[in-house]
Amino acid sequence: MALGADRAPGARARSCVVLWLNGGPSHLDTFDPKPNTKDGGPFKAIRTRTKGVEFSEHLPQLAALTHRMAVVRGSSKEGNHQRARYLLHTGYAPNPTVVHPALGGWVSALAADKNSDLPAFVSIGGPSESGGFLGVQHGPFVVPRASAPQNVAYARNVDAGRFDRRLAALGQLDAQFLGETDDPQVQGRREIHAQAVRLMRSPHLRAFDVSDEPARVQKAYGDTDFGRGCLAARRLLDQGVRLVEVVLDGWDTHKDGFERIKKLSSALDPAMAALVHDLEDRHRLDSTLVICVGEFGRTPRINGDEGRDHHPQAWTALLAGGGVRGGVVRGQTDAAGAKTDRP
Repeated sequence: MALGADRAPGARARSCVVLWLNGGPSHLDTFDPKPNTKDGGPFKAIRTRTKGVEFSEHLPQLAALTHRMAVVRGSSKEGNHQRARYLLHTGYAPNPTVVHPALGGWVSALAADKNSDLPAFVSIGGPSESGGFLGVQHGPFVVPRASAPQNVAYARNVDAGRFDRRLAALGQLDAQFLGETDDPQVQGRREIHAQAVRLMRSPHLRAFDVSDEPARVQKAYGDTDFGRGCLAARRLLDQGVRLVEVVLDGWDTHKDGFERIKKLSSALDPAMAALVHDLEDRHRLDSTLVICVGEFGRTPRINGDEGRDHHPQAWTALLAGGGVRGGVVRGQTDAAGAKTDRP
């Protein structure tokens, strides 16, 4: 999507932030509005910094940043949540004979700093896809909420000495079982345990604690879990993490869609805009690819519950940084937002 003429000269992505809009966002009520059509919905369209491109009125900060973004209007082959998520994360349709790694799994396996205390692949706000056939050790470190990674402190009534004795006992059992079975998953689990211990004892664990940031920075990202997740993502990049996915759930808007999208947009707009500005101010945007996308779009027709249903024939993704030339558009949808000219 960002090749050839769409690549900024001299820039190359070394890290990535995926802003995953889980549930399938309505392109018609976010990044590709059709306000003058029968089922265009109640939102107004506003101009962006890119000629001919309009966004929803509830995304004003992102509209002001399109000169730093590529707007990609493409098509998915899947209208089922699970299958579409798998396809978008791995590049493959689900196959019962093989489990493909997510992009983060490949990054973990091929580009991770093996001496780092932090995992190379982190997912904040929800799960991502797995490490697949590369092994469980290359799956995401899942943090349900920024600033609150789970299981990184000793359990109640367990001190460091008792913990180490338990760990040694587990190591003996794993070694015996591995010797008897030669099961690669056992070795993968051992690597995960070793990494988990390093993380528990690492000062870099504070990268998840966004309260260390100045109040003005926290305010810019927004007082939401998603905003704090995006801020934590930037802090993790500062510490060498290569790929962070931040999940904004709730976009499966079959019912009461417009009120829900308005609220979701109020979380997305400041958080993504602040992330792009922050990376640019730190001279990190050219080396960090920011991707904002969900698994599919939603129907041009508004259903009887004031929502829209699954629509894999057209949707919009935003790309910023990482060598992507800003201010460009690839693909366009028809007058109703039903089909794209570049499936």
